[in-house]
Amino acid sequence: MTKRDYYEILGVTRTADGETLKKNYRKFALQYHPDRNPGDKAAEEKFKEAAEAYAVLSDPDKRARYDQFGHSLGGGGFSGFEGFQDAFGGFSDIFGDLFEDFFGGSGSGGGRRRGRGQRGSDLEYRAELELAEVLTGKTLDLEIPRKETCGECQGTGAEKGSKKKICPDCGGRGEVRVSQGFFTLRRTCPRCHGEGESIEKPCTACHGEGRARKVRKLQVKIPAGIEHGSRLRVTGEGEAGQGGASRGDLYVQIFIKKNKTFERQGQDVYCEVLIPYAVAVLGGEAEVPTLAGKTRIEIASGTPAGKILKIKGEGVPVYGAEGRRGDEFVKVDIEVPTKLSKSERELLEKFAAERGEKISVKKGFFN
Repeated sequence: MTKRDYYEILGVTRTADGETLKKNYRKFALQYHPDRNPGDKAAEEKFKEAAEAYAVLSDPDKRARYDQFGHSLGGGGFSGFEGFQDAFGGFSDIFGDLFEDFFGGSGSGGGRRRGRGQRGSDLEYRAELELAEVLTGKTLDLEIPRKETCGECQGTGAEKGSKKKICPDCGGRGEVRVSQGFFTLRRTCPRCHGEGESIEKPCTACHGEGRARKVRKLQVKIPAGIEHGSRLRVTGEGEAGQGGASRGDLYVQIFIKKNKTFERQGQDVYCEVLIPYAVAVLGGEAEVPTLAGKTRIEIASGTPAGKILKIKGEGVPVYGAEGRRGDEFVKVDIEVPTKLSKSERELLEKFAAERGEKISVKKGFFN
């Protein structure tokens, strides 16, 4: 049975970002989750299908291979059950986020203390590359402003020697109850942000946040053959987490600048070149541009304008497939001379006469 396209399953375009993927996956996951559709096999299959699609498209490496090779993923394949397993953790986060405020958590007295162990935010950096740089790849030197663990308070948010006290609003539970009609909802305490404790004397360096903004310098290698619109994930280079939690990730968004000479289509490049009239008629060689510089190609006699010639292996490298490159396609245009010397004109007139072609003969003033 032929698999459906992952982008089609999640109802997104091929350029959709991570937030759009997550949003659409959440919608389908909630709609077809087995707990909400007991005994419905069709809903269960749709849930697994969405989970598999999200597991691949939410991972930049798997997504890049899927965009290049389709469901074979570059020969490695992808198990539907494996996708379901990989995505279920992400689904649990999504499902939990959505229903957390309504159902709360477990713990003494029905309350739940979330703590400040919150993962750091992901960051995004926009990188522009010239088309020629895609040929070999490029190492970017980045300066990323981000939040780092405060060196003064070591991330606690409190001045040295000061203490924390139980939050007066939530009584240390980290949650407050809000009545809405017939329902009583639990929400994260706005005063302590779920910590259950409040800082007596905030750190003056970070104002009690436990993190301070600094500039991080790092190098990121952009691989050869990367596509316009690709996103590279640099694990652990996002903002520092709170309360000892893990860092977020850095996503590098790739944009390829338009080139005056070449147009890229996948791994192939296209260009136009003018060749002399005599070379087009009699044959010979012509110099053409390539991404790496220039080369000379053979022109067969009688080559018409508009003919497309192929130069094998002069395109863009295939991303993830070492040694493989696309091709260059050259559209031939013929350069017609506009200024002729007297001898050149006479030769062309003889040529036209030999072929029986009528031409406009230039006459002198007195003639």
